[in-house]
Amino acid sequence: MTEILFYHLTESKLEDALPGLLDRSVERGWRVVVQTVDEERRDRLDQHLWVYRDDSFLAHGTPDMALAEEQPVLLTADTENLNGATVRFMVDGAAPPDVSPYERVVFLFDGYDNTQLEAARANWKRLKGEGHALTYWQQNDDGRWVKKA
Repeated sequence: MTEILFYHLTESKLEDALPGLLDRSVERGWRVVVQTVDEERRDRLDQHLWVYRDDSFLAHGTPDMALAEEQPVLLTADTENLNGATVRFMVDGAAPPDVSPYERVVFLFDGYDNTQLEAARANWKRLKGEGHALTYWQQNDDGRWVKKA
């Protein structure tokens, strides 16, 4: 069964939280796909991941680049899995595909965006109803993740 995690951003923006989560995923040897709501958002995240920290390099790409299928992290605006990822991150309220092909699906959502909150609640309810084991993490005042459910 797919492990499903919900990360509720309350103290930082997606651009601050996502790179660290992706770094840890790649360090564990996982292939990752990050699904955004549209190509414009995908492209902004793509640019951000190249410059988010001076002392870091996170190999990644988008579906329209050469060798996209070989990228350890692939940013996409659709439900395809071109790089054979076992971990899928859903950001900004993007609608998830079938979760069963993945070992782990992570929903990252902005706690101050009502549209994203409602999407997260709907996904939680649907996936719980399908019998998946879900965990819910929320940031504390220091921005650290605390398991709430």
